[in-house]
Amino acid sequence: MHYFVGESGAKSTNEDERSEKEALRLTLYQAVAKLIRSYTNLANEMEQAGYTAKEAQSIKQEVAYFEKVRDEVKLSSGDLLEMKRFEPAMRQLLDMYIRADDSETLMDFEEFGLIDLVVNNDGKGLDSLPKDIRKNEEAMAEAIENNVRKTIVDENPVNPKYFESMATLLDELIKQRREQVISYQEYLEQIRALAKKVVNPTSNSAHNYPDSVDTFAKQALYDNFGNDEVLTTQVDTAVRLNKEADWLGDTFKERKIENAILEATNDFGMDDDDAIDEQLDRMMDIIKAQREYH
Repeated sequence: MHYFVGESGAKSTNEDERSEKEALRLTLYQAVAKLIRSYTNLANEMEQAGYTAKEAQSIKQEVAYFEKVRDEVKLSSGDLLEMKRFEPAMRQLLDMYIRADDSETLMDFEEFGLIDLVVNNDGKGLDSLPKDIRKNEEAMAEAIENNVRKTIVDENPVNPKYFESMATLLDELIKQRREQVISYQEYLEQIRALAKKVVNPTSNSAHNYPDSVDTFAKQALYDNFGNDEVLTTQVDTAVRLNKEADWLGDTFKERKIENAILEATNDFGMDDDDAIDEQLDRMMDIIKAQREYH
């Protein structure tokens, strides 16, 4: 699994390494998809193609094995939810020709993703994971950690400060698990609590925001610009009053928002033009990442 996904807990700041792992997984997915399609084209005509019943059964089992490996890699890497919507026809072929006696491979997590199963229903959704992962505590833990980390990386532009703190907490939890400082059950409870904070940052009671900082966009501004409540309110109001339809990516509409922010904040109280530009650029990156401003 590490060959395709990398080791859980290793700080994968190396973009080349991440790209290499993604390329390896894509090659695996494509090869297995090609294998499945080739097999299903012949599945009902194995005898006519010259295979004995024993050979046909052996080939079916081998195809099922590679399909299971692919699914476990998808699950552990966090790729499953992203790719499932592209493969309805493939899943139908699998159900018809390969999974006749074993339909447990992909269930709830095919629709919701592993991290949602961790967070919802007291984590009982984990019972629907493939048996080979479910019965192996190390594999289960690494699958959860990889999915949590992927969500942290994907969401980091929305609130860098917050998700960097979540990444630190994840690293600490992985270290505790590996050093057996906590029991496996304690680990599951703590990783579930962490996953909740990652999926729904507004539910994180550990962050005590002022009453006015009541949306995730405001929290992002507050966290990343000095915990300044006044600045947060000024910027949020400027964005909401001046954003136009389809403003994202439109130079003139973006400039209107930038000018409104500078006017509302009095150039952030700064005199240095370079410092003002740097602050504005950093702020606009975070504003552009906020779904509620789109």
